[in-house]
Amino acid sequence: FISSPSAAAVIRSSRAAYAPASPPRAYSSILATEIAERTKRMLDAKEQSGLSYDELASKLGVTNTYTAQLLMGQAKLTSETAIKLQEALPDASKQDIEDMTTAFPMRAFDEEILKEPNVYRTYEAITHYGEAIKSIINEQCGDGIMSAIDFYCDVGTTTGKHGEKRVVITFNGKFLPHIEQKMDDNSAKSPRD
Repeated sequence: FISSPSAAAVIRSSRAAYAPASPPRAYSSILATEIAERTKRMLDAKEQSGLSYDELASKLGVTNTYTAQLLMGQAKLTSETAIKLQEALPDASKQDIEDMTTAFPMRAFDEEILKEPNVYRTYEAITHYGEAIKSIINEQCGDGIMSAIDFYCDVGTTTGKHGEKRVVITFNGKFLPHIEQKMDDNSAKSPRD
């Protein structure tokens, strides 16, 4: 993802341009400022380590996408992986890593991110191919959906037949079949007056 320290600086500075379009809520369960500051510190520690996302993921034993989510506060860090992360990123503070193991992430996104061309093109590809993907999932698995919780995402590259670099994004999610809602199977029936 980040090919050089100067590219990392451009990405960090461009994040500032994604200010929310609407005024912030008067209350929030999200500690947005703290998470943003920790994210910056963790990305700085990654940059100082000289490790790519693939290299860091290999040290942690998780996918490269999950590694990026951890650093950006979008996934929960387990205590087992925390030890590996501290070893891999010695410049990361023990407090930040501890906070990453105790805080529950808010798995959301700011809609402004869709203005970023790389993100938008990925979104566009999913929406463009969405109906076809759904049809194939239904044909191969039945009536249901792909889980985004029991889910792995990995980003890689390959070389095309003309020598061009190509992006490969793999979604690997558990199939969740829709159920027939039989009354006898409902263990938490709603009261009726």
